[in-house]
Amino acid sequence: MERGKGLAGEALGTFVLVFFGCGAVAVTVLFDALQGLGQVAMVWGIGVTLAIYLTRHISCAHLNPAVTLAMALSGRMPFRRVAGYWAGQLAGAIAGASMLLLLFGPSLAAYEAAHGIVRGSPASVHTAMIFGEFYPNPAAAAVVSLPLAMFAEGLGTFLLLLMIFALTEGCNVGGPGDSLAPVFIGLTVSAIICLVAPLTQAGLNPARDLGPRLVAWAAGWGAAAFPDRVGGFFFVYVLSPLVGGAAAARCFVGVLEPLWNTAGRGGGGSCNGC
Repeated sequence: MERGKGLAGEALGTFVLVFFGCGAVAVTVLFDALQGLGQVAMVWGIGVTLAIYLTRHISCAHLNPAVTLAMALSGRMPFRRVAGYWAGQLAGAIAGASMLLLLFGPSLAAYEAAHGIVRGSPASVHTAMIFGEFYPNPAAAAVVSLPLAMFAEGLGTFLLLLMIFALTEGCNVGGPGDSLAPVFIGLTVSAIICLVAPLTQAGLNPARDLGPRLVAWAAGWGAAAFPDRVGGFFFVYVLSPLVGGAAAARCFVGVLEPLWNTAGRGGGGSCNGC
């Protein structure tokens, strides 16, 4: 029963996250509905916030394999539940991207026809970016190598996890409280996107990238959905966030948790959270 709740909660929450976040990219690419990176980042943050409020009492609302790994490494959840959470997150991401494809499919086809884009060609990354991420960002002029892209995604995920730990630990008396923590997590996502997205589109979440990328691959983008012949999509958007999350967990256990215990409980007690 507990395993089923975790899978269902993570699938539902990740669906909402991807639907709002990738939807923001879609309406920007297709209709110029949002102006500038800041507006797209804010919708992403709102999507994260809503998804957390919706599912945090079902599965603790990880919504991200890097978050789940960090929680297991920090002792917040047993490792035996990691696979179920990851499965739910990937399923939710695929479902969210599939819903967007259903919703905007005719508009996507019309946009490609109007701009002479052949789906599956190298030029079609400009529409495939609605789903998976690419480096350098097709909509920006940044110069980004594979190592730099990996570092950017890993660093962004590290900072996100560090803030999640800070915002959800009961012994961090300087936090905003349980009811407002999802808002500040969403704002953290928005802030990181504003800085990292010009380089890599700021995935920060292996399920958020891989699920929609698979949908794009199946919907006709084919090789354009996986354009890096050296497997860069895996190293940048799957491996690097997991490493960043794991590093944040070690930083929390080795540095932040002892500091908070000492400052907040006079040297006793222990941190806890979802």
